[in-house]
Amino acid sequence: MRGTGGAGAAGATGTGAGVGAGNGVGAGGGGVNLLALRSHNAALVLDLLRTAGDEGISRLELAERTGLTPQAVSKITARLREDGLAAEAGRRASTGGKPRTVLRLVPEAGHAVGVHLDRDEVRVVLVDLRGTVVGERRAALDLGAGAEAVLGAVGETVTGVLLAGLDGGSGLGSAGFDGGSRPGLAGFDGGSGVGSAGFDGDSRPGSAGLDGDSSPGSAGSADAPRPGLARLDPALLGVGVALPGPLDHVRGVLHRVTGFPGWDGFPLREALAGRLGVPVVVDKDTNAAALGLAAGGEGGSFAYLHLGTGLGAGLVIGGSVHRGARTGAGEFGHQVIQLDGPPCTCGDRGCVEALCLGAVARGDLDEAARVLGAGAANLVGLLDIDVVLLGGRTVAAAPEAFVGGVGAVLEARARRTGEDAVPVRVTAGGDGAVAVGAAQLVLGPVFGRGDG
Repeated sequence: MRGTGGAGAAGATGTGAGVGAGNGVGAGGGGVNLLALRSHNAALVLDLLRTAGDEGISRLELAERTGLTPQAVSKITARLREDGLAAEAGRRASTGGKPRTVLRLVPEAGHAVGVHLDRDEVRVVLVDLRGTVVGERRAALDLGAGAEAVLGAVGETVTGVLLAGLDGGSGLGSAGFDGGSRPGLAGFDGGSGVGSAGFDGDSRPGSAGLDGDSSPGSAGSADAPRPGLARLDPALLGVGVALPGPLDHVRGVLHRVTGFPGWDGFPLREALAGRLGVPVVVDKDTNAAALGLAAGGEGGSFAYLHLGTGLGAGLVIGGSVHRGARTGAGEFGHQVIQLDGPPCTCGDRGCVEALCLGAVARGDLDEAARVLGAGAANLVGLLDIDVVLLGGRTVAAAPEAFVGGVGAVLEARARRTGEDAVPVRVTAGGDGAVAVGAAQLVLGPVFGRGDG
């Protein structure tokens, strides 16, 4: 939740022109009554509507929490209702005067796709504006099969999820859209990108490249026009893709993915945006999962440790995903804890990943958990985080063994240092946390979360 002490000068005129990443906002993240930041204000209101749930929130409460004037909130909410993004949720008794009308978010008014591109499978989810999963599909995949095969598998699986949603009567393409058009997202239709999600130039939701008549501006493709996914779901905002690193989150370009050097330098965001016809955001699997957990209410500073076909960490420090100066933070699995240990796919020896996966392959989950705990203890010592969260398919298959083993190592560390032991939990999303988090890469900027 953002602070309520924003700079709320009078004179806001509602929503309209979009605002890209890098514009300053008021202290504490409150509303700013400046014409150039009207979409920032709309995002603040949308986020409060999202967190209010079905119970809704009144315009007066929105004004108090954002620091905006009541007049500005009225204009913003009128636009949100006009675009089908907000609706009345009844009336609430007030301490004086007539009952207040409360508003709620219309979750089906927008969708995002999250893709978890793993070494041996692709998992795709379709979520609504609240982040609720409304469709899911997974398929076998070989990340080493080459770009064309992998991109084809992603496109086919994403299309399958959208078609299943249409067939299943989930309301895709409806939600108050007139004549099949999609909403303008209240201020994001002024010709600028949607925050910092990697939708650069004009490749934003609602721009020309999204209606299937041409490829999006971010793709830079000179190919013939392709039908876009927005034809299947007019409410689709974009696709978030999460996969093993290292990679360049800002440019959407892969570096030498551990074990798959053939992807080094591949422009994944550009290639997928051109193929799918919608904006695409790319990030590491662990960063995406951490973002999704933070958006879902996990507070403070935490480390998400993902153990599946590999091992990595997503770090949230002070409420924001920590990617590092070169977006390379979180290569947790490649810290060396045993000199001259077994070789790792990264080219080093004695890495946490090699030792942990080796123990898993032998069926020694106690040893795997102990190794994972040693790495987690290093993180706790370096970053002084609040909680360690575990996820990934290997953890999901034996959650008690990993929570108990990692927890025992952290408790032993706490006894040595005299500190309280950092708690260890399994993520609620299980092995689906990465795909859900990937969808949040798209949704984040819509709600004013710059991490997306």
